Amino acid sequence: MAIEGREAAVSASDGPGRFAGWLEAGADPSKASIARVYDYWLGGHHNLVVDRELGERMATLDPRIPAACRANRAFLRRAVRMLAAWGIRQFIDLGSGIPTAGNVHQIAGEVEPSSRVVYVDRDPVAVAEGRKILQGNDRAAVIRADVREPERILTAPETSRLIDFSKPVALLFVAVLHFVLDGDDPHGIVARFQEVAVPGSYLVISHVVGDAAPRLTSAVQNAYSNRGADGQARTRGEIARLFGEWAVVDPGLVYAPAWRPDSPGDVPTSLERFWFLAGAAIK
Repeated sequence: MAIEGREAAVSASDGPGRFAGWLEAGADPSKASIARVYDYWLGGHHNLVVDRELGERMATLDPRIPAACRANRAFLRRAVRMLAAWGIRQFIDLGSGIPTAGNVHQIAGEVEPSSRVVYVDRDPVAVAEGRKILQGNDRAAVIRADVREPERILTAPETSRLIDFSKPVALLFVAVLHFVLDGDDPHGIVARFQEVAVPGSYLVISHVVGDAAPRLTSAVQNAYSNRGADGQARTRGEIARLFGEWAVVDPGLVYAPAWRPDSPGDVPTSLERFWFLAGAAIK
């Protein structure tokens, strides 16, 4: 009966049977998912009414949030393209979210088809949809795990099969660490992944910064928390410390649209409106 009720909750708002596979994967249609809200902001279709409601609530606090998320996704694509061009052939995408256009394996594969990717996300829909996309692809895999579980991720069969830690690897923490509270030790989590990486490896981070509009950021954090998703914006200095002792590459830690744009004209004015600081560092 519980499953039937959950199916009814989905069908009433999102179409009969469309998301039956999500229920089987463990998705709860009564609770908003950060991955699905993000998908909604990116213009995707892998979201439910409860996700869209939270997305709209957030946009009433700041209508620029969807644009900031799109700029963040564009940063991920540019970073992967750059690292692939610089010879990186293996990537771990932590908190990868629901697959959308320009996934890591697609971008890296355009530069070097032998590139290997491990996606990691705790959201059942992100994992289910990712596995659909990757069927028949032996160079990429999806792990259902929380970024707070580095040992589980590092020792997973998919990681062992695809990632050779004797060679450089790209560690992608894009738009995920602001969902790791200080009490969960984000620095320690990042450092554990850094420990297993050899020199020549890269760390890529984007993170919501609260410096520019602390009151607005606090309101956004409360909106997330009230719907069961804790979030924590950090200052520029706090975000910079997440890179540890690795050397940050040019142009440093900047707002996402300003990080190696495809052309100077792509950099908008009022960069502080774009929420995310972004950067990459090398070991």
